[in-house]
Amino acid sequence: MAQQTSGEAPFIKEFDVPAGVAMELSPLVRRILVDNPGPYTFRGTNTYIVGRGRVAVIDPGPVNDAHLQAILGATQGETITDVVITHTHKDHSPGAAPLVAATGARLAGCGPHRPSRPLGEGEGASLDASADLDYAPDIILAEGDSISGPGWTLTAVETPGHCLNHLAFALPEENGLFSGDHVMGWSTTIVAPPDGSMSDYMASLEKLRGRTESVYWPGHGAPIADPQRLVRGLLVHRRQRENAILARLTEGDETIDQIVPRLYDGLPPELVGAAGLSVFAHLEDLTNRGKVVTNGPPKLKGRYRPAP
Repeated sequence: MAQQTSGEAPFIKEFDVPAGVAMELSPLVRRILVDNPGPYTFRGTNTYIVGRGRVAVIDPGPVNDAHLQAILGATQGETITDVVITHTHKDHSPGAAPLVAATGARLAGCGPHRPSRPLGEGEGASLDASADLDYAPDIILAEGDSISGPGWTLTAVETPGHCLNHLAFALPEENGLFSGDHVMGWSTTIVAPPDGSMSDYMASLEKLRGRTESVYWPGHGAPIADPQRLVRGLLVHRRQRENAILARLTEGDETIDQIVPRLYDGLPPELVGAAGLSVFAHLEDLTNRGKVVTNGPPKLKGRYRPAP
């Protein structure tokens, strides 16, 4: 899921590809787009097939029989040895269960879904709405763990922030990274507490800035051919957003409802809620860092002011 913005990052909005068709991106990587477009999924979720002959499938998407048949058709004559999950949002992982049932593949990747911090009052329902709580992997991969097949290796890179269990996967044979929803070419990533954490997200961006992959294959949108430029742009954008929030508090705004229309000019109505959650993530981080104060723990409907 994502949140549209202009910002400093060099976003790629051109992505006119048909759903359900396997497209070769590199000698080891094929992509099939799920037919689930929307304001948070762009043109749909990207499912990736890695390898030849004995292959892995990354993020089979939501339960969608047409997409399941597209995956099985694209891998006809091959063996799917592993179904690999970057994170457990409902547009990425529920399709794993029918794919595993159809193929006998091993289910590997992130751990079960869990919040980034203890839940506040009334927050459980919002977490359940976006999370795949039925996901039960055969193998949980942590930082540096790998699975492999003939000519390919997928190595886990822990990238919490969008959600706590988010993983990216490096493909060293092609110096690439499957970046899930942590870095996408078309938009910034939504970071929505209690599912996500802005402090974790920023730390994960800094972590990726220290890596050397030359291409990212994201969970939504086109491949990213200059990922370091994009990662730098995302960091700049988030720091600018943080400064803008602090400025609004200094000007006298106290609530998220007051801040959002000041920061997001012309925002489509369907994205107002996401923008509010993003501001909340920044306020939560700023409060934890002592730059903002509020009464009690940070809340979506709380009142905030600059720290004295």
